Amino acid sequence: MGKLLMTQKERNRMVVLIAVTKNELKLVQGAELMAVSYRQAKRLIRRFKARGEAGLVHRSRGRPSGRCKAATLRRRVLARYQQRYAGFGPTLAAEHLAGDGLAIDHETLRRWLQVAGVRLVRRRGQQHRARRERKACFGEMVQMDGSEHDWLEGRGPRMVLMVMIDDATNQTGAQFFPGETTRASFEVFAVWVETHGVPGSIYVDRDSIYRAEGLPSVAEQLEGRSAPPTQFGRAMEQLGVRLILAHSPQAKGRVERRHGVFQDRLVKEMRLKGIKDLAGANRYLARRFLPELNRRFTLAAVNPTDVHRAGLRDWREVLSWEYERLVQRDWTVSWQRRCFQIEAGQERLSLVGKRIKVRELRDGGIQLLDRGRKLRWRELSGRPAPVKLAPKPARPRVSKPPKAKHPWRRFGRGTGRPHWRGVKAEGRAARGGAALELRDSGRPPLRSGLPPSLNSSAAKKGRTHSKTRAMKHQKRGHFHLG
Repeated sequence: MGKLLMTQKERNRMVVLIAVTKNELKLVQGAELMAVSYRQAKRLIRRFKARGEAGLVHRSRGRPSGRCKAATLRRRVLARYQQRYAGFGPTLAAEHLAGDGLAIDHETLRRWLQVAGVRLVRRRGQQHRARRERKACFGEMVQMDGSEHDWLEGRGPRMVLMVMIDDATNQTGAQFFPGETTRASFEVFAVWVETHGVPGSIYVDRDSIYRAEGLPSVAEQLEGRSAPPTQFGRAMEQLGVRLILAHSPQAKGRVERRHGVFQDRLVKEMRLKGIKDLAGANRYLARRFLPELNRRFTLAAVNPTDVHRAGLRDWREVLSWEYERLVQRDWTVSWQRRCFQIEAGQERLSLVGKRIKVRELRDGGIQLLDRGRKLRWRELSGRPAPVKLAPKPARPRVSKPPKAKHPWRRFGRGTGRPHWRGVKAEGRAARGGAALELRDSGRPPLRSGLPPSLNSSAAKKGRTHSKTRAMKHQKRGHFHLG
């Protein structure tokens, strides 16, 4: 056997035995170095002198195991698997093969399939993640997320804690809200801007509040634009704040770990204070808990420069909801069942037929904007409701007898509906007593009791050509025999 088949243990023995053969070591010393008995050392030196390196390799290596399955069984199992159970897992396939009389352990089947190349095992590799270093400056990036939790432990309603944390310093801001909504995001962001300024970027998850769910229109696709942003995304764009969407919770781990601190410490503190409502929780959070938290856990930034920017003059108005509406010919705009009249003196803007923006502020105020310019307007009391006309009185139905030339009088008598009632009565009497002999064309009788139209071949005999033509123009169905 070659050297490549030797284990490291066998190579170490070979070095010792070479020294023994050169009389550099006594065999007793060699036995101690190889950690074997003196008798085993004599066996090893004897095999080494006789066969060289091959004498040190275990003699069972390369030979089939005494417990191995027969090669014919292996071929039968693999052929049956490929013929009937292709794609089955080893465990399930072994159960079915046992029912076919080919009992085999599932681990043995797994090895056979791997050696034959029938089943390739591809282990899913772990996704590599790299630790992201903190931002260097305070205000360079802020992480924001909402945490829904039973903050009051059943003493009050469930709430959502909106948390903002600076990536460089761990400076934290938070506020309770009934739910994680666009209004909640606007409110907590406004508090941060009032306290520190406008940050450079904001890191959020892929919730529908921050990520546009719709598809771009055909016109937007032709222009290379994506779907219109959400209200929060539009506000960040106007404020010059870069909106970063995380692909996993681990990406914004700083705010996620801050949630753990709040859910542990804040819940217990509010339990001791006996807080039972949202207003009380926000008061305690702003006055006591957050100042102490920031005092203890805020870090110094690598770069002491504060990169928060001063907000626009109307940054509070930017944190709002904006909707596009069409200006009608009467210079009115409709929005949520409300009607706004644009004041006179703005004709040079040529707004008729154009789309302007209706801005709903967080305090409920309304603004009309044309390319960022505020318009003068007044709200109308409302469009008049459509007048409901009184229903017309129903006219009584009067049955008038047909005129003398009416088709109903073609056979000499008949006055419409009463006439046909009599015809049906005669038919019922004919079915009951056979008092009236009716001609039959060979077809089954009608449900009304009247004979079918005389259009059989026997009835057509003896008729004149003119009479036959007249019969062709008559509608098929009942008619009265005079």
